[in-house]
Amino acid sequence: MSSRQESLGFLLADVSRLMRQAFSQRLEGSALTLAQARALIYVSRNEGLRQVELADMLEIQPISLARLIDQLADAGLVERRPDPADRRAYQLFLKPAATAELAAIEAVTASIRRDALAGIAKPQADAVLAALKTMRANLAALPRRPTKEISQ
Repeated sequence: MSSRQESLGFLLADVSRLMRQAFSQRLEGSALTLAQARALIYVSRNEGLRQVELADMLEIQPISLARLIDQLADAGLVERRPDPADRRAYQLFLKPAATAELAAIEAVTASIRRDALAGIAKPQADAVLAALKTMRANLAALPRRPTKEISQ
């Protein structure tokens, strides 16, 4: 393999893509799509966050997120509440029905985690996870620059 294929970025992108594929396949039969499941997980980790913040976390446009939240709200999984600090904004909160969906999502992610870490000793797996968390923190701490629009 060339060094380009073995680079950190390519390996992370490949692992991420394969994990998303496995998640989508194992989630089949659920009422949720992968995008809806991701949004629900982020809301569960950050209850009270504003829609615009969630759109940023998911790297999607706010209008796309609005449709996604509409679907989750119609399914009785999340609710929007007016943001007391900004009357134009809404905060997102889980509804009780989300608990069962989150448990199903966790079961799927646990099975994928087991498959992904098969053949890796626990100390190695712990070291990989710790390294990835440190990398995430390092990159999150970098100053953000505006992204350039690519004209088509």
